[in-house]
Amino acid sequence: MQRQPELASSAILERDGRYLLVRRANPPAARMYAFPGGRAEPGETPAETALRELAEETGIRGCNPVLFEVYDIPPRRPENRHFQLFVFKVEADSASVAVASDDAMGVGWFTPEEIFALPVPESVRDCVEKLICIRPPVGPG
Repeated sequence: MQRQPELASSAILERDGRYLLVRRANPPAARMYAFPGGRAEPGETPAETALRELAEETGIRGCNPVLFEVYDIPPRRPENRHFQLFVFKVEADSASVAVASDDAMGVGWFTPEEIFALPVPESVRDCVEKLICIRPPVGPG
C-alpha cells in the first residue's frame, strides 16, 4: 500500500550573494548542508513550516515566504520516508544573527561556489543553480 508523502519545507535566505545553510545532525540528510527546514507539524501550511524551521534551527525570524520550488523525494531504501518538499524564499532583518540550534550541527553563509563544493542534497544544488540563473546581471548600468 502506497502512503502519501510526508510534507516538509525549507527556507532560502540570501544576504549579499551568500545563502544560509545548516549542517544537519539527523537523517535523512545527516552531516549534509541544507537550507533550514524540516517536517510539517499537524495543521501547518508549508509556508508556516518553513518559517518555524528557520527560527528553530537558526534563531532567525523570517517573513514574506514565497514558494520557489517543490520536490518529490522518494525513498532510496524501503525503510526511508517519502517526502514532498516545499522550498520558500524568505526575508529577514539583515541584523539577525544565525545560531545553530534544534537539530542543526552548525550554520553558515555560503556563496554558490562554496555550496557546490559541500555535501548537499540534490534539491539544494538544484535550487542554487536556479537562483544564480535568475539573479540579475551585475555590471555597468
